[in-house]
Amino acid sequence: MNIKVKYHNPKCELVRKGSWIDVKSAVNITYPAGISFLIPLGFSCKLPDGYEAHLLPRSSTFKRYGIIMTNSLGVIDSSYSGQNDIWGFPAYSLREGKISAGDRIAQFRIVKEMPEVLVESVDHLDDENRGGFGSTGR
Repeated sequence: MNIKVKYHNPKCELVRKGSWIDVKSAVNITYPAGISFLIPLGFSCKLPDGYEAHLLPRSSTFKRYGIIMTNSLGVIDSSYSGQNDIWGFPAYSLREGKISAGDRIAQFRIVKEMPEVLVESVDHLDDENRGGFGSTGR
């Protein structure tokens, strides 16, 4: 599988680590605690048709930078592929910190898009109740 990548910052070259691709901050950012901000990731790309990317923080992102991703998971579909459709990381800071251009802060993987699904409304489901939300493993 190939993806076409337009780099807007040479420090943001994509690096595959295991089954995920690491992405980097394109800018230097110093931030106080308690703000939301968008970290540009310094590239645009064209994913193959029928695929999307799932963008998540790296496991060390909170420990190193004190930020969390505000929408928990970023989903980038294959139509977000224009010259200036620059990927970003929406962040919220829980403490003050600093990120430098080229710091690895997130990762993504490419997955197949969900097939078309028809939703059917019914009055009754036949399976046995499991005990409510959060009941697995009781």
